[in-house]
Amino acid sequence: MSTDQRTFRRTVLDLGDVVLRPFGRSLDLPGGTVPALVAAAAEPLILAYTPLGTDDPAAAEAYLDRCDEAWAEGRTGAFAITDAADGTLRGNVALYWRDREDGLAMIGYWLLPAARGRGLATRAATAVARWGVETAAARRIEIAHAVGNEASCRVAERSGFPYEGTLRASYRHKGGEYFDEHLHARLAADPW
Repeated sequence: MSTDQRTFRRTVLDLGDVVLRPFGRSLDLPGGTVPALVAAAAEPLILAYTPLGTDDPAAAEAYLDRCDEAWAEGRTGAFAITDAADGTLRGNVALYWRDREDGLAMIGYWLLPAARGRGLATRAATAVARWGVETAAARRIEIAHAVGNEASCRVAERSGFPYEGTLRASYRHKGGEYFDEHLHARLAADPW
């Protein structure tokens, strides 16, 4: 399959109560996208488990630039999970190629505290995984999360990504420390 066919193209995914909108400079969140990202990056669980790294306005702007570049190259689909009623940021879900030619992608997600416990991460991860399979021919999509991140484990399993094993010392976090991750994956052929 050609790289052109395995391209993530900007789109909006409407899930009813939330809308998944492409992250980038054109995203206009209430109160500003940069302040929303800086606030999200300071949230303790997001800070502990994600590589968001947008703890100041310049870093948030650089993140948006990276999102635009990745969308333009078709290598990553990064979505803001926004409230359908007022447009506020609720979280993030992103799908990116680990091996584009082989159709191997990885998905990640985070939610702000007010959005947790309502199934939003599960629904967003499922919608974006399905979008990746149907529009970009993703063959296998993986989720890797810190072993201690039980909420992320539940999201993976509820999204149809069965547990496959533990990756020892596989992820280097911001502080330079390596930690173990659980690996979950689904194949394009798996039932939705």
